[in-house]
Amino acid sequence: MADIKNTETESKSSNGENLREDAKEIKEKARTFFSRLLDIREDTDRESTVEAVQKDISFKGHNAWILIFSIFVASIGLNVSSTAVVIGAMLISPLMGPIVGVGMSVAINDVDTLKRSFVNLGIMVGLSVITASIYFFISPVKNETPELIARTYPTILDVLVAIFGGLALIVAKTKKGTIASVILGVAIATALMPPLCTVGYGLANAKWDFALGALYLFSINAVFIALSTFVVSKLLGFPLVKYANSKRRKRTAQIASTVAIIVMIPSVVLFVKLLRQQVFQSKATEFIENSIRYSGTETLKATSDYKTKTIDVYMIGNTIPGATITTWQERLGEIEALKEAQLIVHQGNDQSQDINQLSTEVRSGILEDLYVKNQEVLQNKDRRIELLESELSKYRGDKFSFVSLSKEAKINYENIQEIGYSNLITTNFQKTDTIPTFTVIWNDKIGNKELVSQQSKFADWMRVRLDLDTLSIKNVR
Repeated sequence: MADIKNTETESKSSNGENLREDAKEIKEKARTFFSRLLDIREDTDRESTVEAVQKDISFKGHNAWILIFSIFVASIGLNVSSTAVVIGAMLISPLMGPIVGVGMSVAINDVDTLKRSFVNLGIMVGLSVITASIYFFISPVKNETPELIARTYPTILDVLVAIFGGLALIVAKTKKGTIASVILGVAIATALMPPLCTVGYGLANAKWDFALGALYLFSINAVFIALSTFVVSKLLGFPLVKYANSKRRKRTAQIASTVAIIVMIPSVVLFVKLLRQQVFQSKATEFIENSIRYSGTETLKATSDYKTKTIDVYMIGNTIPGATITTWQERLGEIEALKEAQLIVHQGNDQSQDINQLSTEVRSGILEDLYVKNQEVLQNKDRRIELLESELSKYRGDKFSFVSLSKEAKINYENIQEIGYSNLITTNFQKTDTIPTFTVIWNDKIGNKELVSQQSKFADWMRVRLDLDTLSIKNVR
């Protein structure tokens, strides 16, 4: 009996050992698969990449003219709020060279390339802003379009586009063989061109908040593009530039590392801040849609402010009890991203909160929402009326204009004195039918023979004119 138990124990132990070995083998194969799939170190041409980056840094001749033309196209797109035109400008824009050069030179401690990159970056920014300012100065359209307004402050989407666009570009540049730099540069232009054009718009129209906000957005995007280049270059092990003077090399490395840290820390802080702001606004919108409900009321407008940590909801209808608002505030505190937020409910029928005390922007928004809703209600009613009239017309059989028909009848038959029209509904208790019925009063001076002829012709004419098989005509003299 003991031997049987020992045998079973040994069998289970053996099975467990086999399972562990199989799991280990699967893990090793998966690691090998993903390593071969995602590893780019073997296919990286470091020397050619550095040469290509250094070649793209310079801004003169053809590159300068291409930049000028692309900035003009992008400015036109922003001016008329055409996304398609802005994208077209990005396809021909050579903006990525100096910024990628900054990231690469810091990663490999190349001081000379770093200086060239900064100089050409300044030239690029100056040329772009001057070109955009000239366009917006002479442009007759001075309106603040949505495309321009969207480029006055960085959002988490702008930062993500800059990061992943920069990563895609530098990874593509490190690959051996042909590199589609122009196509991959579209992602870079997405983050850089519109802000520079918006800076020009702000300077040309003396709107300094536009200019400063757009310049700030450009700077943030440029930093993240350079940072992406720096990180990839370090991960791929690009060789450091060697100097004859070891002390100079060490000092250069220290300066480069310090610059990288100085740039990286504020960038990470800003990224986290923008991410929290985006999450706050998203959660606030979701909370309002799912939780702010009360019978007999309607939400007119809702706004959220990350800086002041407030959520304002404007409602109209029945007065909402304080206990309900307290419950909403408690639910708000249960959401991690909104636990510090304050819910402020503005009620339209609350005399202590007169609508005239609201800001102009909010009042205009509320009135606009009411106007749009009323217009939708009226349009729906108009469509229903048209549908009902159409159905009623089918029921009546009104496929003609009685006024026009009576005028034609008088012209063709001058002896008619009066004509009337109605729908006669008849039934034989098996089916119901609607028969168009005309009552015609003729001139009593007309002879009997001629009257019979006129009545017969009139009946034939009516059947052809109205295209009806069933028709009733009552003649009166």
